[in-house]
Amino acid sequence: MAQNNIGPKRLVVGAHYGLRDWLAQRLTAVLMAIYTFVLLFSFLTGSNFTYEGWAGVFAQQWFKLFSLVTFLGLFYHAWVGMRDIWMDYVKSVGLRLTLQMATIVWLLVCAAWTVQILWSV
Repeated sequence: MAQNNIGPKRLVVGAHYGLRDWLAQRLTAVLMAIYTFVLLFSFLTGSNFTYEGWAGVFAQQWFKLFSLVTFLGLFYHAWVGMRDIWMDYVKSVGLRLTLQMATIVWLLVCAAWTVQILWSV
């Protein structure tokens, strides 16, 4: 008798079944939206629109940390999205692995560059 692969007794395989990644995408999107509103509020209520004024906003330790957490969320958000694109549309396993590794390296370089920029202000 052949195994029936439909209904409640079907064999489901895979990693996390998508819920964790779906939730991560939503939470990081909310974090980025909050950051955008805080940045917009800082811009609209500020009076010093020079480099020194913006450097003063980013010089505050809480804002550096908030920016870092937001950018790390952005990089994770981008990783989940790009990984899903590679998995869905690139059928060659070797090419898919190469693209995923290139994406990881690129996002890690961006994260390191973000830390350097934030802590140089």
